[in-house]
Amino acid sequence: MSKYLIKRRQFVFSSAAVAFTGAASFGLAASAKDAEILVGKLVADINAVISSGNSEAVMVGQFEEIFRSYADVPTIARYALGNDARALSKSQMERFTKIYSVYVSHKYGRRFREFIGGKIVVQRSRPIKSFFEVETLAHLKGWEPFTVSFLVSNKSGKLLFFNMFIEGINMLLSERTEIGAMLDKRRGDVEKVMKDLEKSI
Repeated sequence: MSKYLIKRRQFVFSSAAVAFTGAASFGLAASAKDAEILVGKLVADINAVISSGNSEAVMVGQFEEIFRSYADVPTIARYALGNDARALSKSQMERFTKIYSVYVSHKYGRRFREFIGGKIVVQRSRPIKSFFEVETLAHLKGWEPFTVSFLVSNKSGKLLFFNMFIEGINMLLSERTEIGAMLDKRRGDVEKVMKDLEKSI
């Protein structure tokens, strides 16, 4: 195993222990209720899309707009890259963020498209250290209701979600693992990873 792979994997595993605080070291300038209102608007937009009856292509495009409006995209993109983000120039990071934003919004948009015929309902919110958790319940036809939780902060200057859990699956850690595997395959070449992401969109 190359020194690059060993270094990367050591970083990923040590970062997993601080999945929350590593992505959100900011103050509580807002309240849990404010975060709940934000997620209420977010799930209202998601519900509108999944009940629209539009084609998959149209719905995925709508989910892309929702992601841009409600997600802290730079934080999510930087976390997905992990330690490799430090080596990028400002322009490279901006390009990666733009490409990754489309990629991840389409990916999770298709996941939410599976909710057609159901709806998501906000349940409760609470502060956790320096951010907020807003818990929602997804009601799908033929399935038992399950939890979708959003972690919200104001790091960017306004309230946005920076992580979510669907049936307990941590988006940030899942994305870091996936992007990390792509970087391993390309021996740390972010330019090649960006091309891979563009091809998969």
